[in-house]
Amino acid sequence: MQAIELLTTRSSMPRLVAPGPTHEQLQLMFQAACRAPDHMALMPYSFTLYQEQGRAKLGTIFASAAKARELNETQVAQAQELPLRAPAVIMVAMRAQQHDKVPRDEQLACAACATLLLQQAAFAQGLGAIWRTGWLAEDEVVKAQLGLAPADAIVGFLYVGTPAVATPIKPDKDWQSKVEIVE
Repeated sequence: MQAIELLTTRSSMPRLVAPGPTHEQLQLMFQAACRAPDHMALMPYSFTLYQEQGRAKLGTIFASAAKARELNETQVAQAQELPLRAPAVIMVAMRAQQHDKVPRDEQLACAACATLLLQQAAFAQGLGAIWRTGWLAEDEVVKAQLGLAPADAIVGFLYVGTPAVATPIKPDKDWQSKVEIVE
């Protein structure tokens, strides 16, 4: 896939099946992610890869968070099954660092860029991926059980696998309405 095509047709793939990414594909994805713009080279992110039984462990954490929110049994069971929707799930965390020149928001932006690069590298290799957030990414129980500090953030859970169907490419957005030219 050519770079411009990759950038201009980016679209998430929610239906993912095995096989998941190979070791070599994952290495390239993580290498690409670490090329994110990164003021002062802090690398304020970390990646946790859940495969095989690791996905079930992540599901157990999601279920405990659903129970803590006093969701009903059906919702707890659904939360537990979420990580099983793809052969691999990568949790991207922003690990906040105190720095005079790099505020927390900039560190979060860096981690978000790393997540996008991770996803784009998956697409470039013929994989499918979808970046998911929602209440589980904001939940304090989930954060604590994943070993994150209160100042840290879950940027998202990147689900990765083989597309079950052709990736639906959304129509182009009206980018012109978002551009202001000052001469």
